[in-house]
Amino acid sequence: MKFYFILLLSVSCLLGVSCQNQHTKPNILLIMVDDLNDYQGVFGGHPQAKTPNIDKLATAGTRFVNAHTNVPVCSPSRNSFFTGVYPHRSRDFGWTPHFKQHVLKNHKTFIELFKENGYKTLGTGKLLHVNVKSYWDKWGVPERFNYGPHAYSGIDQNGKRLMGHSSVPEPFRSINIIDGSFAPLSDTPVVTDSLGKLKTTGWTYGKKTYRYVNDNDRDLMPDEQHALWISEQLKSYHSSEPFFMAVGFVNPHTPLYAPKKYFDLFPLEEIVLPKIKEGDINDTNYRNVYPDTEMGISYFQKLKQAYPNDNEGLKRFLQAYLACVSFIDDQVGVVLEALDKSKFKDNTIVVLVSDHGWQMGEKDYLYKNSPWERSTRIPFIIKDPRNSVKNTPVSHPVSLIDIFPTLVDLCQLEGDLTKNEKKFELDGNSLKPFLNNPNTNRWSGQNGVLTVLGVGVNTPIEGLGYNKNKAAPWHIEIEGDLDKSYIYKQNYSYRTKDWRYILYRDGSEELYHTSVDPNEWHNLANDNNFDKEKISLKAQLTSIINKN
Repeated sequence: MKFYFILLLSVSCLLGVSCQNQHTKPNILLIMVDDLNDYQGVFGGHPQAKTPNIDKLATAGTRFVNAHTNVPVCSPSRNSFFTGVYPHRSRDFGWTPHFKQHVLKNHKTFIELFKENGYKTLGTGKLLHVNVKSYWDKWGVPERFNYGPHAYSGIDQNGKRLMGHSSVPEPFRSINIIDGSFAPLSDTPVVTDSLGKLKTTGWTYGKKTYRYVNDNDRDLMPDEQHALWISEQLKSYHSSEPFFMAVGFVNPHTPLYAPKKYFDLFPLEEIVLPKIKEGDINDTNYRNVYPDTEMGISYFQKLKQAYPNDNEGLKRFLQAYLACVSFIDDQVGVVLEALDKSKFKDNTIVVLVSDHGWQMGEKDYLYKNSPWERSTRIPFIIKDPRNSVKNTPVSHPVSLIDIFPTLVDLCQLEGDLTKNEKKFELDGNSLKPFLNNPNTNRWSGQNGVLTVLGVGVNTPIEGLGYNKNKAAPWHIEIEGDLDKSYIYKQNYSYRTKDWRYILYRDGSEELYHTSVDPNEWHNLANDNNFDKEKISLKAQLTSIINKN
């Protein structure tokens, strides 16, 4: 009888009947989106957001409605996310690749841990800021085509010279070719020739031309290629080993380009601006730490200079951002539809997150890398078909640092977390208890989440061991063992269920009662009536940054 059972199982596998349930470990599908704030219907960040596919995923799983990044800028956020190490512990605040960074190069990513545990790893798009091909059994679209296409002004020996989009007025267009550009693809870039006549140039990746005739006759954009590639892997996967698949979408990272139909979803005259209080920046301390040369403040000022009439500039930028969010939502839909039609639907955990948010003019700030809500808050969804209670919001604060231990817990991953003899415990905590009970009190994590804006991203401080001979501050890497006072030379934002407390490197503070002041308009740090709350929150913050 035993022989016939084995024979029947073998024949079923050969005939293509699903054998994936032979193993007890679930598959993982990670969807990561760049620069995506809470502008989705289920997270309520903007009333006009159109994100039916992300919304559908959230209603089928668990959505963490008070989730935040641990550092609100791309590279260090992703380095921390994939290694499970807080940025202030690794001292990774800039653009050093994780495999070169003084601390993180000794830590495994969860991609490597999955591979060591018998998972097949397949990925495409922007995941780690600098990819490592050896982490993957199979890789998709070449990384050099993650960003773009770009407008270009001419041709030289190195290819096509990139430029800010010709439809964006100065001085905003020239802040840089990435952040200063937004337009539908149908708005073909032009330049003025020596006779003062307009000359059409077009779209490019640099040396490779992007072919565009119209929205129905064009090359696919990078994110469309990523969505199709990962969908094909879901359709064609036949291995008996479980898989870890990951796709990283770049939009709505600047430049904000998308097909025109997505812009048409948001007519300019109907755009609803964020709630912005005039003079809101006046009771903050951010400018004292990062002066007016700081990018977010500078960007907002130059956007207003480029469009001096009312709020036209912010409306146009917001229209482009919302368009790109809807564009990405469609790509998420392509991937999820492929999963739903596959034999892996009931044994695949889906995780959707962003690396950080984006501030849309609140406090006169247009960028990421700020200590406030719109920059730190992110979409955060886990759908575990085995455990999740459907359509449940979790209000307890969580952050990206909690993903690594959650994956270890859900998939029962084993093995050392470091590449040397040092032992290490992950900085976050497993979110599995929330998947079973969104209101549980049995979670081992903190009452709040920590975000750091580290010294070295924009303006280094003397005496912290950085190399002054480096060409740019984002290459800074601080090595060696420094005393505990080092951690107080950073800028921290700490978010609980009801409060946000900010401690700057010069000792100045901000305090917001977010449950009654969700827009963070009223800084209560200097109000003695709230000393008790401020002292408690500071103690909670310092307990995290002092933890070894």
